[in-house]
Amino acid sequence: MDKNKIKSFAIWARISLIKSVSEKAYSIGIYEDKILEATVVQGGFRLEGKEEIFTLSKKDRDALVKQVNEKGFEQVMEEVSYTWFNRFMGLRYMEVNDYLPMGIRILSSEVEGKKEPDVLTKVSEVIDELNLNANEIYELLDTGNTIDREKAYRIILVKQCNELGKIIPQMFEKISDYTELLLPDTLLEEGSVIRRMVEDIEESDWLEEVEIIGWMYQYYISEKKDEVFAALKKNVKITKENIPAATQLFTPKWIVQYMVENSLVRVVKSHGINRINISELKEKCSYYLDDYKEESEILDDTKSIRHRTEVGNIENIKIIDPCMGSGHILVYAFDFLYEIYKKAGYEGKKIPRLILENNLYGLDIDYRAVQLGTFALFMKCREYNDDFFTEVEYEYVNINMCTIEESNDISKEEVNYFVNAYIESKNYSDEVKNEKFRKDIEYLVEIFKDAKEYGSILDVKNLNFVTLKESINTMKNKIIPSFQLSKHILFEKILKLINQGEILSGKYDAVITNPPYMGIRGLNDKLSSYLCENYPVSKYDMFSVYMEVCKKLAKENSFYAMITPHSW
Repeated sequence: MDKNKIKSFAIWARISLIKSVSEKAYSIGIYEDKILEATVVQGGFRLEGKEEIFTLSKKDRDALVKQVNEKGFEQVMEEVSYTWFNRFMGLRYMEVNDYLPMGIRILSSEVEGKKEPDVLTKVSEVIDELNLNANEIYELLDTGNTIDREKAYRIILVKQCNELGKIIPQMFEKISDYTELLLPDTLLEEGSVIRRMVEDIEESDWLEEVEIIGWMYQYYISEKKDEVFAALKKNVKITKENIPAATQLFTPKWIVQYMVENSLVRVVKSHGINRINISELKEKCSYYLDDYKEESEILDDTKSIRHRTEVGNIENIKIIDPCMGSGHILVYAFDFLYEIYKKAGYEGKKIPRLILENNLYGLDIDYRAVQLGTFALFMKCREYNDDFFTEVEYEYVNINMCTIEESNDISKEEVNYFVNAYIESKNYSDEVKNEKFRKDIEYLVEIFKDAKEYGSILDVKNLNFVTLKESINTMKNKIIPSFQLSKHILFEKILKLINQGEILSGKYDAVITNPPYMGIRGLNDKLSSYLCENYPVSKYDMFSVYMEVCKKLAKENSFYAMITPHSW
């Protein structure tokens, strides 16, 4: 893998994408310092003081204006840029590894020397697959006009992303109106992000391992990281928006292997998994180190531990990375667990889903990183089971990875509405249960206020999350079909709080992470105060705080592995 080329491309791509999406925003009257009024006219909208009619949806533009007003121009352009960057990466990885369900390349060509993507010369083969409007696509392509060909390609690209959203919604969720609106022009031109991604990075690098996704992401945000630390020298504290850029660090594979192997071999020992020969498992390891104790002492220890663990079932082993980033630790843990399942006699094609649903858990404050981590794990599933994507289309996969979301925009009135909807969905009234439900929801809304500041250092108490989720499903089935969109959104927000609360309050057999490194003097006042109040011993750096967090997440007699400076 040529990391120099990957770094050079990723840094350039971020600058190029931000510039391109910003220019798209300017073209429809949205600037850093002002936003022009738009009036609906037949066929689109017109900007104040302009004669040109934009054949675009004013509703889509309004959605973009709302985001800019709420988050600021720079933040929105950054978000849209990395959204498209992530998608381009995902598409490239899938097409090179022949994982695209339709089997036709979307960014490049299999024909050597051919620069135009295969999807444009094989349109007839993807019309039905992508549910395209055939007349629209053929009319655009038949003009022979470069601009029309670009339009056709944009339509196909967006449709491909939306179709993949049925399989990997975390990476290819349905493209929001304003995100599509800002998709850069000239995607097919020489020097575009897509063309350079295809030409600058060797195809063999995409075939090596899904690890390329993590390196690409780290390099993509490296300049942002430099900006944050340069500001820190001027005493500008790190805001929650900049914590990911300041702390994300891709963990080299040998370190990941060292931590995973030395944790999981011991976990398997302590669980006494049937049909697992520990000596054979050790032979698969490159970095496992035996305990310094005599073998007899180790056997006594593991016998003692087995009395306090669920013995014999690999599906009960739970592993978490509370700072998962782009998922490199979980990806290697996936490979390792696959070998354990195989040795335990499980059928190969059934193993990936079992690992994803039962064994692996991950949290991060960075939405982009969780997207990439989830994508990487789905690619692992596809690597081990070539029918996996087909299976997912027909049956939802319950994954245990999530971005920690905030509850700041959930009002008391919305909580009341939600609780009343719960009461309405039941066939009987139980005041004690109703009050318990209300208190649980109020607790989750309260604990996750400003959660992006704190991430997985939040100490969440163990509620009856199974019952809460069952209640949500009952409410969905009985009430939601008649809801307006805002109520659907409210339910989804609360369900996210329940899911992240369940993961944060859980206990795990192995906690493996590369924690953030961030001294207390660089933190904003809110996070600094929280550490002083809740982690008085370890507060001086986030890495040492996570030494407490990992111990808290670990079951009794379990294992946790971290990378830390020795200053603690």
